[in-house]
Amino acid sequence: MSLRERLGAATQGYSTAAEAEPATTVTPGHGYQDTKAHIHRVLLGRLDLEAMEKLSPENLKEELRQMVERLLIEENLVLNAGERRTLVRDIQYEMLGFGPLEPLLADPSVSDILVNTHRKVYVERLGRLEITDVVFADDDHLMKIIDKIVSRVGRRIDESSPMVDARLPDGSRVNAIIPPLSIDGPILSIRRFATVPLLMENLLAYHTLSQEMAQFIGALAKAKVNILISGGTGSGKTTLLNILSGYIPAEERIVTIEDAAELQLQQPHVVRLETRPPNIEGRGEVAQRALVRNALRMRPDRIILGEARGPEALDMLQAMNTGHDGSMTTVHANTPRDALARLESMIAMVGVDLPAKAARSQIASAINVVIQVSRLSDGTRKLLSIQEITGMEGDTVTMQEIFVFHQTGVGPTGAVQGYFTATGVRPRCFDLLVTRGIDLPQTLFAPHRKSA
Repeated sequence: MSLRERLGAATQGYSTAAEAEPATTVTPGHGYQDTKAHIHRVLLGRLDLEAMEKLSPENLKEELRQMVERLLIEENLVLNAGERRTLVRDIQYEMLGFGPLEPLLADPSVSDILVNTHRKVYVERLGRLEITDVVFADDDHLMKIIDKIVSRVGRRIDESSPMVDARLPDGSRVNAIIPPLSIDGPILSIRRFATVPLLMENLLAYHTLSQEMAQFIGALAKAKVNILISGGTGSGKTTLLNILSGYIPAEERIVTIEDAAELQLQQPHVVRLETRPPNIEGRGEVAQRALVRNALRMRPDRIILGEARGPEALDMLQAMNTGHDGSMTTVHANTPRDALARLESMIAMVGVDLPAKAARSQIASAINVVIQVSRLSDGTRKLLSIQEITGMEGDTVTMQEIFVFHQTGVGPTGAVQGYFTATGVRPRCFDLLVTRGIDLPQTLFAPHRKSA
């Protein structure tokens, strides 16, 4: 997006009262939003866009600051030092960033930003939702920020297409929905992504899993074991998938497939694919299933599917069964057994009259390990269970639990209490790990309590 487009998108969306008011009568007493809108419009009329295009981001930010300062003197607006800094900062945010969202996006403690119309903005910190004092001028202002976000990744949102998934430059996931589907006004949801990707050491520090669990699942990723990560919304499935992908050797060719690109793989040989929604005529859509099929022709060593949601699940399972060992994906489910049932339902979406036993056989032969993650009542995320698929007994997929988190209660402050432990079951894939040069001690699977 050019500077002209970025600044143009930021000029709109202020209240009509501010636009109708003569520039010479605007004073701070008319309200902060009106003052900011007026200064913003006057400033845009004086910008030399061609000259601004040549400036670095830092120099452009400084140039805008100086122009706002001069304009405040010309307009004879009586503001104290703090108010001036706030006004300069907010206009910089409007013109170069995402307006009122910028302070929240810069706050590393904020994991989710939830905009419930222009009047209310909530954030999640440390697993808890809290309301902020951030507001937009009106719904039009919020709409312009939404359009600015989605247009940067080639998406659109309007009355004919009132829902959109997009991403921010840092990979954070964005969902927007507007009237007539959202009754009270535009709604924006941003799932933050860490600027610096989390590592297994971070999960251990957060008590998301035990040291033994970390050692085991890291070995699974190295040994090219097919892994399914299951969990609810916000449970940390994508974060864990990203961390596990860090154990893939650098010499392997990896193809990632996502609806909105989020994975932050650090390997040198990564090909990233992203779906495309239909255009305004309803044509041109490229779904995940088409990308999975195309990925098979790209000579991948491993395929990583961000999330299995539909018929692409069958193609992913077939890829796991036909030489793409070590592939990974996630699925929304509350238990490992539910995850397999969901995969079976997705296979049925293909429209092929495949018997239930045949579908379950595909699942049992393709997936080796299911990892269950969950977000608990206190907002913490835990790895609840690691289960190995051992085969079929009749029409039933058989599983055995290797590690588990047992919740024992809730503390006085609401914190969940419990412990991690191995179940004492030696996994069948242990021999596979040994043959692939990964040496794990047998004592790793002995029952033991590790406080969480």
